[in-house]
Parts: sequence; structure tokens; C-alpha cells
Amino acid sequence: MSDILDLRTIDDYNQFHGLETQHPLVSLADFSKMEKCPHRRMRLGFYAILLKDEIYGPLTYGRNKYDYEAGTLVFIAPGQVIGIDDGGYTPHPQGYGLFFHPDLIRGTSLSHKMKNYTFFSYEVNEALHMSERERQTVFNCFGEIEEELRHGIDKHSRNIIVSNIEVLLNNCLRFYDRQFATRSVLNSDVLTRFHTLLNSYFNSGKPEELGLPSVAWCADQLHFSANYFGDMVKKQTGKSAIECIHQAVIDKVKDLLLETDKTISEIAYETGFKYPQHLTRLFKSTAGCAPKEYREQAGTL
Repeated sequence: MSDILDLRTIDDYNQFHGLETQHPLVSLADFSKMEKCPHRRMRLGFYAILLKDEIYGPLTYGRNKYDYEAGTLVFIAPGQVIGIDDGGYTPHPQGYGLFFHPDLIRGTSLSHKMKNYTFFSYEVNEALHMSERERQTVFNCFGEIEEELRHGIDKHSRNIIVSNIEVLLNNCLRFYDRQFATRSVLNSDVLTRFHTLLNSYFNSGKPEELGLPSVAWCADQLHFSANYFGDMVKKQTGKSAIECIHQAVIDKVKDLLLETDKTISEIAYETGFKYPQHLTRLFKSTAGCAPKEYREQAGTL
């Protein structure tokens, strides 16, 4: 396995691939202009949006390899490692890539909004699968950015390019909402597995040893990135993933309150709380009363 290639700037990327650098902080690459694309694992120091126009083999991302389909968008944040590490190359690659450095958006409104675009932390197998109409919208955004790059750099360039990137990212948010909706049957199966996972966890001895399960742990068990999983759960249920976890633990606490004579402290430790008062606080906010009150009220029914 070769060393990971650090490509910190837009020009680093362009030089490695034999592409022209028109702007130091942003680039729109047409991969069809490359005779071949060398296979290397690389760490990018900038944002990347890759549009696969044709399939040309797997992409290694993180610990896994993925064959992803034509017409998909993959989003990569600075510091992430991507690439194929097999010593080969892809002849006559197809597709496009939009690359922009964090310095391009620093100090702009978009910089503060980047946290909303959680798809930059999705895995490659959670790519955006676009309809033909959505694909054309992406090409329109690419075209506006390409046209501005052709004009050369002036005092308006940055604002215009950043505005077009923001339009593109906002459209991608809309497209992902559509994807979550059209895959509702598949997502429903994921939700079923999520609830089964939580029930199994709270019925085992793990909570007392490991504490409450995190969203990241649940996502990993179900083979998703934390952000994609969280976004999918929110779109399907209207609740965040952590709210679903909290509901599951409170349901378990209610069972223990009514079916055993264990103390509140014993139940707290058994269900993964570090301190009994943490259970009491969450129980009040979820059930509307303290655990002791819930047990007493149930005893009068």
C-alpha cells in the first residue's frame, strides 16, 4: 500500500491530475479532459463534490470500497481520505469535480451554514442518486461557476462563485430530502432494525457496563455514517436519533418501575445512567413526572 498523498491546495490537486488552475481557491474539473486518472489514496485539504457520469470502478473511502452508480454525487470534506490504491489508473475517466478551499468561504454567510450540509460527512455508499432533472440543476450550477472562472478574477468573483456554490448545496439538501422520501420502504426497514437494536441493548447487561448508546454507535451497528443515519431518522420520524434513544431508555425504565421493586438508583445504573439524577431529569422531560411519581400513580390505577 502506497503512502497517502496530501493534496492541501486546489493547485496541488490540479498539478497531480494535469489540470489547469484558473483560481487558487476553487476549481471545476472535467475529468473527460484527462487521458488517464492515476490511482492513489489522497487526503484533501478542501471540499470536493464529485459527479460520477459513468462507472469506472470502485472508490476506496475510509475502510471500505464502493461501486457507486453513474449520475451520483459524492461530497467530501477537508481532511477526508479517498482514492483507489491498487497501483493502476483509469483510462479516459468521465465525470466532473467541484473543489473549493475553506478559505474561499471564510468570513461569508456560507461558512456559517456549512454545518447544515451534513452530507459532507456521509459515506460514499450514501451518495446522492439524482434524477435527470436534478442532474441538470447541478450542471446549471456548475455552468455558472465555470462561466465566472472563465472571466478571470476581479473584486466580484468571490461573491458570485460562493453564491453559486450555496445555491448548489441548497439544491442538494432538497434532493436528499427527496431521496429519503422515495426510499421510505428501505428506510422503514432501517428504523425497524434501529428499534430492535435499542430493545436488544437495553435488555442486555451492556448499559450498566457501557452506558447509554450514542447515535454514532447505533449508526455504526447499522452500517451508516452518524450524520446520514441521524438525517434519515429525522426525516422518517420527525424526531432526532437521540430522542429515539431517550424514548427507548425511558420505556425500559417504565417497565422496571412497574415490574420490579428496584430503587430509582438501581434502575438508573442498570439502564446506563452515570448518576440517578440524570435519569430523573430525562424522565421528567419525557414522561412529565418523576420516576417515583410515575410508580406511585401506576399503583393507584
